[in-house]
Amino acid sequence: MFDGFVRLCAATPALEVANVEKNAAEISRLAKEAAQEGANVCVFPELCLTGYTCGDLFLHGHLVRGALEGLKSVLKNTRETDMLIVVGLPVADGNCLYNCAAILQSGRVLGVVPKTHLPNYAEFYELRQFAPAFDGARTLRWFGDDVPFSANLLFACRELPEFVMALEICEDLWAPNPTGIRHALAGATVLVNPSASDALAGKRDYRRELVSSQSSRLAAAYVYAGAGPDESTQDIVFAGHSLIYEYGTKLAESAPFYEGLLFADADVGFLALERRANNDFRETPGPASHETIEFSQPLRALRLRRFVDPTPFIPHDEEHLAGRAEELLSIQAHGLARRLRHTHAQRLVLGVSGGLDSTLALLVSVRALKLANLPASALTAVTMPCFGTTKRTRSNAEILAREVGADFREIDIQKATLQHMADIGLSPEDRSTAYENAQARERTQVLMDIANAENGLVVGTGDLSESALGWATYNGDHMSMYGVNCSIPKTLIRHLVSYEASHAATGALRQALLDVLDTPVSPELLPPKDGEIAQKTEDLVGPYRLHDFFLYHMLRRRAAPEKILRLAKIAFAGEYSEETIRKWLTVFLRRFFAQQFKRSCMPDGPKVGSVSLSPRGDWRMPSDAAWQLWQLSGK
Repeated sequence: MFDGFVRLCAATPALEVANVEKNAAEISRLAKEAAQEGANVCVFPELCLTGYTCGDLFLHGHLVRGALEGLKSVLKNTRETDMLIVVGLPVADGNCLYNCAAILQSGRVLGVVPKTHLPNYAEFYELRQFAPAFDGARTLRWFGDDVPFSANLLFACRELPEFVMALEICEDLWAPNPTGIRHALAGATVLVNPSASDALAGKRDYRRELVSSQSSRLAAAYVYAGAGPDESTQDIVFAGHSLIYEYGTKLAESAPFYEGLLFADADVGFLALERRANNDFRETPGPASHETIEFSQPLRALRLRRFVDPTPFIPHDEEHLAGRAEELLSIQAHGLARRLRHTHAQRLVLGVSGGLDSTLALLVSVRALKLANLPASALTAVTMPCFGTTKRTRSNAEILAREVGADFREIDIQKATLQHMADIGLSPEDRSTAYENAQARERTQVLMDIANAENGLVVGTGDLSESALGWATYNGDHMSMYGVNCSIPKTLIRHLVSYEASHAATGALRQALLDVLDTPVSPELLPPKDGEIAQKTEDLVGPYRLHDFFLYHMLRRRAAPEKILRLAKIAFAGEYSEETIRKWLTVFLRRFFAQQFKRSCMPDGPKVGSVSLSPRGDWRMPSDAAWQLWQLSGK
């Protein structure tokens, strides 16, 4: 439970319909196994102590009393664990019988939740036996204790305040007004659903969509525990379909006709932070609408049972990658085309270096011109060789520009840069930042002046990763009239260029794109060594795979540095050592805070994903914020 993670478990027991004693023993066995695996919550299916398919046997007091005895047996068998156990059973109270779930911990019943929405169709007609949940709260006298009995119960962990659990039972999720909505608005970050949903053609997909949508809309973790294949098959069949989701993302899913335990670790710390940033969760009924039952679970470290994606900005299967790439390129191109029309510009002006960023900007510019009903020749692609330019990048820049039909120009800026250096008294042998930045600013001046002279618009090439690190020359490549790559991280840019090379390009254009992908990332501001690139960005600021991972977890998931480090060690196990990750995470954090002043005045550009650093939208940060609180603690 360190770092806000809780281990969730959905359990589908092998049962016999109406054999409470056997079912209680199997539930106890699975619960103890789940506890040994470090689960914080273990959820069993609807009416699992008796079996969901008992029909009119539920109207026999003997079965109902037997279920209560079975629950007593489970309590006795699991009293040594502090895990929350959710067990379904019928509960009689006054003149009514309710379809309920009992929440157990350490040999005690913390509360009982009745089902609110009862199905009344064909194979499911619970209204024949059960009453829907009542308004308000009651108390059950069970095993010498007064037990809260209500549809509006929250179970809150003292040691981890972000961990608050609530229940909705099967149909409560499928109804037009799911009960989980009010639970989430009252503070529940973990919703659990003991369910009995039959296996029908196509229903598995629909069930998955429901759980995904509910967890996404409510910024919640969701555990759905489905009744298994040992239920009666008199008219319908159950498949033990269990699911665990976090904020719309599937963490775990059982195989069809499954019995056993399904585990996943959910990040309730992230969910709580996400809700605080969402205005919709401020308009809540508040916990006063619910009764809150506190419980204790000492914080303990978990060896995480979840995939930690080393490249969180990139889809992992080819189908989704192709669809995502086309979507991103279209957003970029439409944004640029709209700016082109609004400014009544007749040309786009772009500095092409033969590197990744300018290559993507070139491809996007050609698409934008087509949308604006302008020819590709309305793109002025300018390469500006200077002290660090290599033949390889110079050649690729020309091939790319000519193959797409752009107006290609070469303007050597060495003389102009040397004159400027002489004017300010900077030695040509100097290799300081001023030496490098003089070249970058000269290039920007050339592009801006061409745009002014030809009624053009300068297209920026800087990407999200560079913006986060401040890896740009202020008022040099930092500046443009529209930055098409501004919310695309470096790792994703590589995949977008690769997509174009594989799907859209042929011949010389394809070969040039592939060579760009194979070229080390470099600003090429220092003289080459033996004709090869001497200045490799990732040697200076660190691997972009790491920086993009840090960026995602700091901005999208608002994680603390120690949590980012922990996740990075999992994601990059065998690729980077802890020492290396620590080194570059420290660099990332220090630069991120120190370089905000560059982001505070960055040009317009299209947001294409969930992370953006635009000072006008997603990221508003003072340029003078200190970073000391974000420094990593010692090993």
